[in-house]
Amino acid sequence: MKNCLGMINLSENDGAFGVLCQNRPTSMLPFAGRYRVIDFMLSNMVNSGINNIGVFTGNKVRSVMDHLGSGQPWDLDRKINGLFLFTPTYDYTSINAKVGDLDLFFQNKSFVKNAKQEHLFFAKSYMLANIDLSQAYEDYIASGADIAIVYKKVSDVKNRFIGCDKINFSEAGEFVSIGHNLGMEEDFNLSLEMYFMKKTVYFDLLFDSVEKGNANYLKQAILNNLGKYKVHTIEYKGYVSCINSIRNYFDANMAILNPEISNELFFEHGHIFTKVKDEPSTHYMKNAKVKNSFIANGCQIDGYVENSIIFRGVKIEKGCIVRNSIIMQKTHIDENVHLNYTILDKRTTINQGVTLIGDPSLPYIGGKKAVISKEGNL
Repeated sequence: MKNCLGMINLSENDGAFGVLCQNRPTSMLPFAGRYRVIDFMLSNMVNSGINNIGVFTGNKVRSVMDHLGSGQPWDLDRKINGLFLFTPTYDYTSINAKVGDLDLFFQNKSFVKNAKQEHLFFAKSYMLANIDLSQAYEDYIASGADIAIVYKKVSDVKNRFIGCDKINFSEAGEFVSIGHNLGMEEDFNLSLEMYFMKKTVYFDLLFDSVEKGNANYLKQAILNNLGKYKVHTIEYKGYVSCINSIRNYFDANMAILNPEISNELFFEHGHIFTKVKDEPSTHYMKNAKVKNSFIANGCQIDGYVENSIIFRGVKIEKGCIVRNSIIMQKTHIDENVHLNYTILDKRTTINQGVTLIGDPSLPYIGGKKAVISKEGNL
């Protein structure tokens, strides 16, 4: 896929995550003990042979730049091609705020123009999958299409994909349109918001939308012009999890406790890479007891942990009971604490004797660096 330029667009709606995304975008949500959500799409691209990738960061820039850096963990710190980060720019002479991501793509059009690749691959970060993009790319090239869309047939009994895009086909199986999933159908074709596109088509869409002013977002520009181009669809049959709400984020983390899902998600078409942080092995102390949990390195466990995701450097003191919870990096849980269905952000402190109990559909959430005691949050 050396003739394909990767584009990851982080203009994603993170309003449903509350304090978890107060200072970070959806792409930077910690996942599975040591990863970030964006690691999966980046790794998919690299494992499939894409070595020139542009990341359009959106407004919450700091955590994106801190995590991605030079791109070294993904072998993207190169002299030719590699990883490029594009942050929003502001026109201080204008009183009108820019809405959407299309202006950011237009401002950085030279990146795509100067790239040697003739085809583009666009993706968001919040569709978690381990997908062989090289096979999808070959399918797209063989079809001779201008645009190819990757989708998956899903049965959404629990309404996990409300608000996502759905692909509509005719009775003959031909692509008709892309709509918005309102939960009216249990079985439908879920768009993974992954698009292959010819570079020439991209510039046609970009310039036409800017001149006419009929789109603020790149996806909107694509949807407005689907009728002008030959569109091909590519079915993906593997595991997909959509991180677009707290409930889905919680469930996606819990799902990796299933060995079949974790093996597919982390190893099926290549390993998932992330920023390296050297930590010692986890120390299981005298009173430690762990069942069906994912424990990262650098932890100290002296309590009871069950069905939980424990990130790096977490300390769980004696007498603690942690069930069905996500405990992020460097959190300290003092003695005799009881947690069930909770999500604790990084560097949270839970003082002695506290009990926090949430619900599977709405876990209790502790914000970053919060101090929670019996007297209340500090």
